[in-house]
Amino acid sequence: MKKQLLSVTSLLVISVLLLSACSAPATIVGEMQKDAADLLKDPATAVAQLAQSSGVSIKPVAQVATPAPASQAPVQPGLLAAYEGTLQSIYETVNPQVVNIRVLVPGTAMTEILPQIPGLPNIPGLPNIPGLPGDQSQPDNPDQGQMPYGQGMGSGFVWDKEGHIITNNHVVDSADKIEVTFADGTTIPAEVVGKDPYSDLAVIKVEMPADQLSPVQVADSDQVKVGQLAIAIGNPYGLEGTMTVGIVSAIGRTLPASTGMFISGPTYSIPDIIQTDAPINPGNSGGVLVNTTGQVIGVTAAIESSTGQNSGIGFVIPSSIVLRVVPSLIQDGKYEHPYLGISGTSLTPDLAKAMDLDASQRGALVEDIVPGGPSDKAGLQGSDRQVQIDGQEVRVGGDVIVAIQGQPIKDMDDIISYLSSNTSVGDKVTLTVLRDGKETDVQVTLGARPSQTGAAEQSVTPQQSKGAWLGIVGQTLTPEIADAMQLDNGQQGVLVQQVEAGSPADEGGLRGSFKPTTINGEQVLIGGDVVTALDGKPVNTIEELKTFLDEMQPGQQVTLTILRDGDTLELEVTLGERP
Repeated sequence: MKKQLLSVTSLLVISVLLLSACSAPATIVGEMQKDAADLLKDPATAVAQLAQSSGVSIKPVAQVATPAPASQAPVQPGLLAAYEGTLQSIYETVNPQVVNIRVLVPGTAMTEILPQIPGLPNIPGLPNIPGLPGDQSQPDNPDQGQMPYGQGMGSGFVWDKEGHIITNNHVVDSADKIEVTFADGTTIPAEVVGKDPYSDLAVIKVEMPADQLSPVQVADSDQVKVGQLAIAIGNPYGLEGTMTVGIVSAIGRTLPASTGMFISGPTYSIPDIIQTDAPINPGNSGGVLVNTTGQVIGVTAAIESSTGQNSGIGFVIPSSIVLRVVPSLIQDGKYEHPYLGISGTSLTPDLAKAMDLDASQRGALVEDIVPGGPSDKAGLQGSDRQVQIDGQEVRVGGDVIVAIQGQPIKDMDDIISYLSSNTSVGDKVTLTVLRDGKETDVQVTLGARPSQTGAAEQSVTPQQSKGAWLGIVGQTLTPEIADAMQLDNGQQGVLVQQVEAGSPADEGGLRGSFKPTTINGEQVLIGGDVVTALDGKPVNTIEELKTFLDEMQPGQQVTLTILRDGDTLELEVTLGERP
């Protein structure tokens, strides 16, 4: 579900399901299969026992005579009554704890952060955040210099008796004013206590007597199974107190997280997302999904839809993340996420074959390493060459992470989930990686994820040649790049940034760069071979290298003198014809 608003919404109508922990939650149909079997045998007796144990008031249902054999068995009225009674009881318990959140957001902030508004297309690759754009009208006297404001509405749920209320970060981020309205109509101002854009969670606080606050009870979302009932109560389209029911349709999804639409650099994901088909519409975001015992299993956050309306695919932030993040937001106002300092992708059969690995090999391919980050300090290596797969240029050649702390890694999502669930900032983890086809262990001390994302990878254009083809992307070595590579700042040559797969340079053993670093405000890949001479003739610039290649013929063998990790080497390369 692609976020229409990443930091604040023009009008977010977010629903939240609140469950009081002061009063006992409604006891629902416990052992569903057993109860169903008992109901089929003796509906009246079974329903009476169920009602007595659950506290649900159910009117007696007349015994139904056993029907004659038919092609389809009739619905058992006792089971239906129990199911209805259960939902009614959950609603009566939870709905009074749902709060409305109203925010005022500066119009300028909305213009910057909310590019998706009615009539404009969705932004590819991002989920729709269920937030309903509303009144974005300007003040009555705009000429008096007042800043235009947008009004947003969302929801939240009571966390504790100190007045902390949980909602989505995108509901309150950049809000100048926040008001919370309880089910009895009480409206009270609220202040932000802490926010975490990486989990899309936020804590706000109201000053209210403790006896008027009933905190929710939270279930262990790690125990959630596909197929179990899922119930949401919220404010879709501003319609307060709406309950919808469905099932958990998938678990273990990931949802993109962002600190802002216009910050370039690596992206992050929220792991272990619960998918549900319980109808979620604009206004449900920030709400709560509960199980059949009335306990919170997650916070509704996004929907997957081409129209911005329910299409049967909703995404929910699991309670396991809520339980980790919220206490830190209350205490410190922020949450520090453990951080490896890499970006990469899941290894596919095509990528594996391009790296001369078995097509069945799985893992997470490291593409870029953040300079000075935990993985950089540990010596992890990023991808250093490009190949074409299905008509697209993709990077290969980096370390492939196949295990973390001995736990197998099948894809990048496994790493994200493991770090989130099992590690903290400062922990040391052992990564098992495939490097040049051989398995090795690398120990990394996890850092804290930076508050701002790094700069985007610099785009470079392959050097063209009229004559022979080498197959590299290079850049003239500058004093700044030389310093960054711990070379003499007077060193001259051509830094190999990328090596095209199957090219003469690739076959000759040339290595590309794999470490991004910032030089004079620009991102540059470093760490690759530095070509200093061709057939004994000094190569000082990329233009000189191009001139030499222009004068040579395909099939001609040349000797390249290179610097690799500070050492001088010579490589024999047979030049090719440009494809």
